[in-house]
Amino acid sequence: MRRTRPAARAGQYAALLAYLVFLAFPLLWLLSTAFKPPRELGSLHPTWIPRHPTLANFRQAFDEQPLAHAALNSLLVALGSAVVAVLIATPMAYVMARHRSALSRAATAWVVVSQAFPFVLVIIPLFLLLKHLRLIDSLAGLVLVYVVWALPFALWMLAGHVRAVPAELEEAAAVDGAGRLRTLVSVTAPLLAPGISATALFAFVTAWNEFFFALVLLKSPGRQTLPVVLTHFIGAEGVADLGPLAAAAFLATLPSLLVFALVQRRITGGLLEGAVKS
Repeated sequence: MRRTRPAARAGQYAALLAYLVFLAFPLLWLLSTAFKPPRELGSLHPTWIPRHPTLANFRQAFDEQPLAHAALNSLLVALGSAVVAVLIATPMAYVMARHRSALSRAATAWVVVSQAFPFVLVIIPLFLLLKHLRLIDSLAGLVLVYVVWALPFALWMLAGHVRAVPAELEEAAAVDGAGRLRTLVSVTAPLLAPGISATALFAFVTAWNEFFFALVLLKSPGRQTLPVVLTHFIGAEGVADLGPLAAAAFLATLPSLLVFALVQRRITGGLLEGAVKS
């Protein structure tokens, strides 16, 4: 047993290292490609580190496409989707978690089942609905779609965090005279900070990276989001302008990484650290 434990631990670390390399490979290769000149991009013997690194791909990417404006559109849509999804999901998740009934269980089941719906199944009804509301080719309409799409998973995630909050804290607040809304805002919501951060991160990243809905619902070039604009680096015959595409795609991944770096402490922190005394 003593001999097998170090071997098992070494195997676990090796598997974890292999998994990290698997995850990091696309980003590292994208970064390497973004700094390579055209001659190295067409080389039969590619290298990890560019022999003659250049910023020409980044300059060309910004000259050919309105990346800054598209990034602003994506940022507005992603932030709006995250904020609205959290504001709607938090009280709904509280009700689902605290008031267990047949209706609550049915709603939870529907939340899980709705995640299996493919985009193609809902795009036509969504298009007709947004057309009736005059929200086609509108960032507000796209935010509405992203909120509806992220809401089921947000409810499921936050409901689990609400159940982890001891009901005794809410009972103590009720004894002190706090109502339901005051209890939710002053007692429960602060303890849900890690769950709310994770939910907001999920909604933000989903909206930032989403392509299909944005492609169908946004027609004006001035309203297109960053994932849609990235497709403009691919020609009509399917030939990609690899250097500028890699540079633009690398820049498009940075906001998601930055947002995760800012909130990862709240996500990994204890949900009730210091809230309940033993």
